[in-house]
Amino acid sequence: MSIDLPFSVTLGLPDALAVLLLFVSWYAIGWVIERPPAGKPSVSVLMTRFRRAWMEHFITRQPRIFDANILTTLREGTSFFASACMIATGGLLALIGNADRLRGLAEGIELVEGADALIRAKLLVTMFFVVNAFLKFVWAHRLFGYCAVMMGAVPNDPGQPAAMERAMQAADLNITAARSFNAGLRSVYFALGSLGWLAGTWTLVLGTLVVLFVTWRREFASTSRRVILRSLPPPKLPVPTAPPESAPPPPRR
Repeated sequence: MSIDLPFSVTLGLPDALAVLLLFVSWYAIGWVIERPPAGKPSVSVLMTRFRRAWMEHFITRQPRIFDANILTTLREGTSFFASACMIATGGLLALIGNADRLRGLAEGIELVEGADALIRAKLLVTMFFVVNAFLKFVWAHRLFGYCAVMMGAVPNDPGQPAAMERAMQAADLNITAARSFNAGLRSVYFALGSLGWLAGTWTLVLGTLVVLFVTWRREFASTSRRVILRSLPPPKLPVPTAPPESAPPPPRR
């Protein structure tokens, strides 16, 4: 069984299943990280508590230069990754459009003759993740900018009714920006894993599983997670309650 792609490429069933595993793993790990099971929060979810606590302390902190420096650092990180993704996208486009370089790449990794179109298809998968990461980083950068404006609108007087509300708005923007930034990082990880397809189907499967394991470990079994949990109360699990017993009928007279 094979699948015909639009640009004269026939994709065998093992390759198709390997690509499907790549995309399913990418989507599934993102879903689990943002919506973890009860009692097992991810690092990303745990950090939302500290982002809200940051904005609570921000109300009374004078001066606020420290907070501005933190936000500047976050924005510089998103700018760096967005620029790197833009450069990587340009490099991939140049490689896809240059058949001579593709032939050299095919010879270097001992692919079959006439595999230019297949290599283009493989590089397009990598470029999908790189472009997705770029869009996530750009959006995170913009959201951190919104957060900076909202932080500037927080009154200096904690007694004002709008102080806490605006601080929580800034926290929500910060959390949303961090979520987009983390999604961009995951796309970068899986872009690196997808490059294994250039060396063969099983290399793609191995690269996908390695990236999946590393991403899961950093969010659910890392030392940083244990450090974060050290100052947090354990998550509250829902306690099942027994149904109320029906009252006995009144005695007959």
